[in-house]
Amino acid sequence: MGEFAIIDADGHAMDLEEVCYRGYLDEPYRRRSSPLYPMESYDRRMGGTLGRPGTDVRERLADMDLSKIQHSVLYPTLGLFIGKIREPEFATALCRAYNDWVADHCAQAGGRLSAVALLPPNGELATAELNRAVTKHGLVGGMLPAHGHAKSFGNSEFYPLYEEAERLNVPLAIHASGGDEPGTEMFDAFICVHTCGHPLPIMRQLTAVIFSGICDRFSTLRLGFLEAGAGWVPYWMDRMDEEYEKRAVEAPNLKVMPSEHVKGGRIYFSCEPEEETMPFAVENLGEQAILFASDYPHWDMTYPDCTAPILERKELSDSAKRAILGENARRFYGKSFVGAN
Repeated sequence: MGEFAIIDADGHAMDLEEVCYRGYLDEPYRRRSSPLYPMESYDRRMGGTLGRPGTDVRERLADMDLSKIQHSVLYPTLGLFIGKIREPEFATALCRAYNDWVADHCAQAGGRLSAVALLPPNGELATAELNRAVTKHGLVGGMLPAHGHAKSFGNSEFYPLYEEAERLNVPLAIHASGGDEPGTEMFDAFICVHTCGHPLPIMRQLTAVIFSGICDRFSTLRLGFLEAGAGWVPYWMDRMDEEYEKRAVEAPNLKVMPSEHVKGGRIYFSCEPEEETMPFAVENLGEQAILFASDYPHWDMTYPDCTAPILERKELSDSAKRAILGENARRFYGKSFVGAN
């Protein structure tokens, strides 16, 4: 395969309340009582037996070395639940605090860490914060929460945000929390909640974006749909195509078949390192659509060597491995991404 830099397109910062938000929140929000985010009662780390601490930059870099990862792009942990914050101004304050903190956090890593900006699910406020985080801190994109807020990212409310992302030439990623959402009330075990908690919100937002014609209206916008795997995408692409064949009148802003946008080079999906269906996804989507994601340091990551399951896959070509493990991340994050040059 030759030498190439492996880029983790979706790692996570541990934005602990006392480390991140209490030290960076503006007044009067800093004085709010804990917890700042709505809290779950699930034992995600199973008594601390799963996952890594993820708070020490030197430890993270050492763990990246174990997986031969040269550069990692960070997304939040607590901030994944920003969609559950009902007060728009407070949500924005939390985003500003996180973005200020994560910029300082990445600065400790000698150029091996980048971060995307946490954004509130509010079109006007998200647009302003994306601009601030990118122009002030050099953050390499923006993240919107897939659920918790009952908003569709196909709505015109978010047009200014998409325009700003195009102008800044940075991507926007839609990321779920893997936690409770409408429909999970039926479950009494976290294994069920988490199984559904990433893919189903991502499927809904992809559907909204495609049928609303976002990719038609914003011709250079790059979008990522993260932490739901990639194996489901060919099935969902076919399902959207079938619906469009019969009901295109209900999607007047969509000008081409949904699959053309899904495979068109501007929509990206992160994969799980051990996904059995990854070769099927590559065959049906193209190798350009899939990003490698470590999910470090979360409890459900592959550790200690999260790149080996991809590097050792005999069903994947060398070209596909290079694309998934590095080249696609460079294209997704664009010119603002200076990692792993």
